[in-house]
Amino acid sequence: MDELIEIGRIVKSIGLKGRLKAVSYCESAWTLETLTEVFIGQQKDHATLYTVHNIAIKGKGGSFLLELDGVESIETSNAMKGCYLYIPSDSLASLPDDEYYWHEIIGLDVVTEDGQNLGEVTSIVPTGSNDVYICSGKEEEILIPAISEVIREIDLEKGVIVVTLIEGL
Repeated sequence: MDELIEIGRIVKSIGLKGRLKAVSYCESAWTLETLTEVFIGQQKDHATLYTVHNIAIKGKGGSFLLELDGVESIETSNAMKGCYLYIPSDSLASLPDDEYYWHEIIGLDVVTEDGQNLGEVTSIVPTGSNDVYICSGKEEEILIPAISEVIREIDLEKGVIVVTLIEGL
């Protein structure tokens, strides 16, 4: 099986018949709309596969309601609160050359154009206009806006992001 990618987290049960409310980590609602199966668990290596019976996206994909085959009572859905939702990486759509999924960015080393190692990307924060990469170094955290003036190159094969530091970073 391909690597599992975390796409959200179950926050609560809804009603008495096993419906779940989840927070989405997906920027696009399209990924959610196409779900037919999802893995659920506290950790991806112990996640269980469920067939999606119904999905209802709330707003612009920030949260969604999920009905799963085999999850038909409040007791079962309550036990899933706090679990994560995963999908196989091969079910993700291909992106244009200059776009990346978060799981591809997290863990990359961040270096300046002159070769100074700043640390590695440990998380990403969406801000509306652009994402912000959280780079954890030896001494401090650096917030790096994912904009063309700062991000000069992303090389997944080498595992590195080359940046130009602007004043204030």
